[in-house]
Amino acid sequence: MKKRTLVSVVFLVLLLPSCQVGRMILYNFANITDYKIFPSRPLTPKGEPFRFHEATGLLPHFIGKYGGAIQSDSDFLEKHKTVAFLVIRNDSLLYERYFNNYKQDDIVASFSMAKSVTSILIGCAIDDGLIKSVEEPIINYIPELKDNGLGKVTIKHLLLMTSGIDFNESYANPFGDAASFYYGRDLRRVLYKMEPETEPGKYFEYISGNTQLLGLILTNALKGKSVTEYFQEKIWSKLGMEYDASWSLDSEKEGLEKTFCCINARARDFAKLGRLYLNKGNWNGEQIVSEKWVEESTKLDTANGSAPYYQYQWWIPNKDGAFMAEGILGQFIYVYPKKNLIIVRLGKKHAKVNWWQFFNELSQAY
Repeated sequence: MKKRTLVSVVFLVLLLPSCQVGRMILYNFANITDYKIFPSRPLTPKGEPFRFHEATGLLPHFIGKYGGAIQSDSDFLEKHKTVAFLVIRNDSLLYERYFNNYKQDDIVASFSMAKSVTSILIGCAIDDGLIKSVEEPIINYIPELKDNGLGKVTIKHLLLMTSGIDFNESYANPFGDAASFYYGRDLRRVLYKMEPETEPGKYFEYISGNTQLLGLILTNALKGKSVTEYFQEKIWSKLGMEYDASWSLDSEKEGLEKTFCCINARARDFAKLGRLYLNKGNWNGEQIVSEKWVEESTKLDTANGSAPYYQYQWWIPNKDGAFMAEGILGQFIYVYPKKNLIIVRLGKKHAKVNWWQFFNELSQAY
């Protein structure tokens, strides 16, 4: 009996990493260290690193009201599961702190902040003539979906999250779409089965399937070059990144980038993505992505079913021009052009803080 039990345990240990449900049980839930469990493609910094001017200090004192009693900025951020918090204005690093045993050079998974990066790359591909227009049907690039009833869905619908595609965004269900995307090892197979739930352009529904389809469109448009290689060429090698990074894949062999999530980098380098858009796609004199694309991606617009708080894979947290990238565990790149302000918050959990309100109020205090 004991021998049979031991064999069963060994069998389960070997089986769990090999299937989607097993991996979800083994790893339980998404973690900012998940870059360790997935295959990936590397990103490498090139040339002289760009560094923000260091003028670090304290956060404005109003922070206390978020925790009831007055507390220090460090106490508040650490208590609410933050691992990195940066405030940058006019290229000066006004605040930089790391918590919960994290340091400046520790890697953090981006989760859905990668959606905003995917949008940047779609803009670059349009600039480069690899994609003609956001008005193109997605079947121009993914003909496998032609017979699935998705012929009316355009790239713009995917960008705006108004595609009407049937998708279960729950991460708690091991058989759900989000779990299939995150833990599965064949994204193409799952993508080719996608079908409509409603007519496109009717209403906003945030689903990761839209962004993963954008990733497949980009992959097919690149014709042999990976999304990571394109990201390296267009952005990572030009923004003076300080550290190596990576983009997680669904599998080792001919892997597809998880464009709905899963860029693995450090806080300072995430901040540089914010600086690129703060400067309307221009990096120290070089136009990396067109100003028109940046403006279209971050404007307030409720036409064609789009939401007033979301545009082209960027969140719009107020009506004053701010925009941000956001990840499920409380990863944020918040940009407020009126004050040349960038805020980066990376965390182990969202921690029941209204970060949108927090950033909006903090931006007014500087």
